[in-house]
Amino acid sequence: MTSVDPHGLERALRDSSPALLAYFERRASDRADAADMLGELMLQAWRRTAALPDEPERQRMWLFTIARHVLANHRRSARNRHALVEKVRAVLHSLGDEPDIGAAADVRDAVLRLPEHQRELVMLVHWDRFTIVEAAELMGTNPSTARSRYAAARIMLREALGETTGS
Repeated sequence: MTSVDPHGLERALRDSSPALLAYFERRASDRADAADMLGELMLQAWRRTAALPDEPERQRMWLFTIARHVLANHRRSARNRHALVEKVRAVLHSLGDEPDIGAAADVRDAVLRLPEHQRELVMLVHWDRFTIVEAAELMGTNPSTARSRYAAARIMLREALGETTGS
């Protein structure tokens, strides 16, 4: 083991990152998760720079050991999230108020297709329960601008969800 050598770690990461990313991509269900895991590995490696071995092959093995731990944590978190979703579903089902997952997904998709400034406004108002004035303040826009953007977003959502705009 060496004293702290950030250049050695930079070199080891640069040399091993393609192989580490491929390792995560082969094991993750989503490519974005693989990139996130590589980022997490880099953070953990920087925190442990003092433990970086001297020899390049040992450095590579050290990074892959960290990768295994990152992958295990990712899988554990995914299992926990899935278990929590299942518990919530079971509770909702027992209450007789099981949501229409398809309709909820359609609404979410329609909201996500809105232009960024409208999407954020709709999310703040409907998902986070802010008033339009509060959402405008959070977004750093004028309340009248937010109102007009919100009105336009509602029209776009009605059209996307197949409702008529004339009422």
